[in-house]
Amino acid sequence: MSGVTTTLLDVLSTAIILLDHHLVIRYINSAGEQLLEQSSRRLIGEPLPKLFEHLSLDIQLINETLTLGNSFTDSDVSMVKQDGIHIAVDVTVSPFERGDQRYALLELKQIDQQKKISHELYQASQQQAARELVRGLAHEIKNPLGGLRGAAQLLEKELPSPELKEFTGVIIEQADRLRNLVDRLLGPQRPSTHKSHNIHMVLEKVCQLVNMEGLDQLVVNRDYDPSLPDIEMDPEQLEQAVLNIVKNAVEAMHGKGTINVSTRSASQITLNGERYRLVAEIKITDNGPGIPPALQDTLFYPMVTGKADGTGLGLSIAQTLITQHKGRIECISWPGHTEFIIHLPIRK
Repeated sequence: MSGVTTTLLDVLSTAIILLDHHLVIRYINSAGEQLLEQSSRRLIGEPLPKLFEHLSLDIQLINETLTLGNSFTDSDVSMVKQDGIHIAVDVTVSPFERGDQRYALLELKQIDQQKKISHELYQASQQQAARELVRGLAHEIKNPLGGLRGAAQLLEKELPSPELKEFTGVIIEQADRLRNLVDRLLGPQRPSTHKSHNIHMVLEKVCQLVNMEGLDQLVVNRDYDPSLPDIEMDPEQLEQAVLNIVKNAVEAMHGKGTINVSTRSASQITLNGERYRLVAEIKITDNGPGIPPALQDTLFYPMVTGKADGTGLGLSIAQTLITQHKGRIECISWPGHTEFIIHLPIRK
């Protein structure tokens, strides 16, 4: 490219990357260096896919741009760098002719912040609607269940034969089971009591509970930040929330794999519309099969599950408990990697 062209491209806020037929970077502007957090000197000559642990952009479509001259646009592309940092971008790929050579010109616009805000608002409204629907259904179910159980108890008193009483016992037992399920659908019933507590003690309890299951092919690693201050919390409720997430990971991997539990502090984070100077960041990562893309947008909804025998309540309850602590829970997943990120406020 000419000097004037490169100067113009360097003042753009959109990242520009030029790829050859081997998907090797031949040019990257200043915005691209900032996006990938590396200098052009290090990036030029490197194959683009090798820069990422995960890239949801369809490489075949880029090859078609290089061979056939097709253009295409892909929105909300997930790019996870080798250091684990996740970037969301909108990408436009166009052919670029220079002499007898054709290149693929990539325009990348970062959308992380806008995506996070819009997704948070959409998720909050959708989950509120789902919760109201479930609560309405749960109350409608509880009323006839109480009548059914009461009638079975009265009938049991009148029956002369122990063999017949077995049938009323089954009715009462199943009514109680359904009542417990409905109570779980309604979520935590008691108001939480928040006290200053060490989050690592909560996480250690969860890790101990998982290790006590005696799964020889499951490894649980810890990576705690000891400087993290105590948090105002209900330790039992947070233990339940984290345990639900970890159990999901164990079941997804069929008890074979690695789970990493880490803590860090993060600054200047907005949670549910409020800005906090300091928050605790808890990451629970596993190397299982990943969450199907079709489930990712509705992952925290009640009754949504990818397991044949699952109730779809674990993650819904976990999110309710985290929300009650004014926190936020997110998930990033692709095959071989699933990461749940919990942010809990420490200081405004």
